[in-house]
Amino acid sequence: MKTSEKRMKNLISAIILLTGLFIGSLFVDVIQLVKGSGFSEKALSQSNIFESSGKTWVAYTEPKVDVQVISDDSCEKCNPSEVLVWLRRVVPTINSQKVDANSDAGKKLIGDSGVKTLPAFIFSDAITKTDFYTQAQVIFDQKDKQYVLKTQEIGLEPGRYLAMPEVKDGDTTFGKKDSNVKVVIYSDFQCPFCKVFWTSFKDALKQYGDRVLFDYKHLPLDIHPQAQNAAMAAECAQDQNKFLEYGDKLYASQADWGAAKNTQKFKNYARMLGLNATQFNGCMDSNKYKDKIAAEVAEATGFGISGTPATFINDDFKTGVISLDDLKKAIDAQLGKQ
Repeated sequence: MKTSEKRMKNLISAIILLTGLFIGSLFVDVIQLVKGSGFSEKALSQSNIFESSGKTWVAYTEPKVDVQVISDDSCEKCNPSEVLVWLRRVVPTINSQKVDANSDAGKKLIGDSGVKTLPAFIFSDAITKTDFYTQAQVIFDQKDKQYVLKTQEIGLEPGRYLAMPEVKDGDTTFGKKDSNVKVVIYSDFQCPFCKVFWTSFKDALKQYGDRVLFDYKHLPLDIHPQAQNAAMAAECAQDQNKFLEYGDKLYASQADWGAAKNTQKFKNYARMLGLNATQFNGCMDSNKYKDKIAAEVAEATGFGISGTPATFINDDFKTGVISLDDLKKAIDAQLGKQ
């Protein structure tokens, strides 16, 4: 056989093979479309939007992001639906999976991730490959390869707390030490709302001090320049068992010391209340309770608390000013469970 004839046969064979492959791909495309089983890869690569079977499919360049949503159907306020709607607007490729907080899987996930509130949203590390994460890393808390959404950072109030702050040795406490009902208060002496709540706290302490433990913690807010010094002064007064009396003075004179630039006003109040001035001044000048206050601020932040007053009555959380009647109802409800 001549070389030219051999080349011609090879060319014809190649043409037949390529034609068969082309017709075959068309056949696959047609079959897929007729059967409604999907689009071919070639078709997908040529368009970003498809309509099929009454649905519109949109292509995204970002990856699929799995999110485990921990909730509790028995808790009405724990419904995650509204948050998921918002999340799908900013991360349209999320794939959510609901996890019951009371299941073994839910309990393990809660323990591993350290979440304290419901609903909780735990993302896979694919979230780090999205534009949303690039712009909003601050609202995520990384736990190994999981990313926990800080729900309070986006303005979502907890539906239910899974734990309450620990009453620790050295805390400023009043009432019955071994009570099963604990009222934990985060407050700021320069906060006008805390000034209003102070009266409810003092009245509740008088009425329930023989049955309930009250734990007064500090959360001096950055917007209040003298709040840190006021918290320090109250703790120094507690060294001489005068926390409540000193607290009364701080709230009564809030505008006075709030306008000051140093700690002299606080030292003057200690002398007026009959405290040992040398001991009090030494406590203030040495910043004796700086670490304690910082730890309480960190604890509050860990619970997503950013405003004062904030109050736990066991696991029942109340934010803002609570009237005495409402505080009593919450305490009575917890006492009724004992």
